[in-house]
Amino acid sequence: MQMRLTVIGCSPAWPNPGGAQSGYLVEGPEGRILLDCGAGVLAKFRALEDWPSLDAICITHFHLDHWGDLVPWVWALSFGPASDLPTPELWVPPGGRAMLAGLGERLGTPDMFEKAFKVSEYAAGDEFEIKGLRVTARQVLHYELEAYGFRVSSNGKAMAYSGDSGPSGELAELARDADLFLCEATLLQANPEGGARGHLAADEAFEAFEAAGAKRLLLTHRPFERPLGAGFEQVYDGFETEV
Repeated sequence: MQMRLTVIGCSPAWPNPGGAQSGYLVEGPEGRILLDCGAGVLAKFRALEDWPSLDAICITHFHLDHWGDLVPWVWALSFGPASDLPTPELWVPPGGRAMLAGLGERLGTPDMFEKAFKVSEYAAGDEFEIKGLRVTARQVLHYELEAYGFRVSSNGKAMAYSGDSGPSGELAELARDADLFLCEATLLQANPEGGARGHLAADEAFEAFEAAGAKRLLLTHRPFERPLGAGFEQVYDGFETEV
């Protein structure tokens, strides 16, 4: 196995029927990482495995549908069924450690995330390696919030994940010549929003895919209520593919 993607959850900010929010498992020959960990992801994951065995969780940004299930994961690592398992790494955007400490102060203790995970911050352009999986973070456009996409490489294969992003030249660089581009397509049509953009329509995701020269486009983070035109490939909870 060179690299494999399993979609644990792919709902947008409101859950699709029976769905979990953003959570994408990437497996290489040596390691397993989860890109984002939104609400419902842990329950879906536990339906696949008694307890998810992960080397790291990587968070693109701090909107709840991309990180919310870190909280129940903390309880399981601290007091529950994962308390005897190796501590996973947790990679968060710049300022993320202070953000988690503030949340911890309100939800439990300021150090609850630091005790449960090995927490590190990444910055734009950073590359870090987790058990043979090389992850590069690139900043994308998501309203006024600092947000990132990830590129994951292993054994000559590469996949890109947009996180949440409006139209941005950074997306083409993120997915440049990638074997797979997992890209959000939340909107029904291009540019219905005023002000700073935060999401893409399917056609805009395709434009970024073409500009990148990537080999395969998978659309995600799309509301159930919004139909998708023919010719697009859309993921669903439980979707699996080799990269």
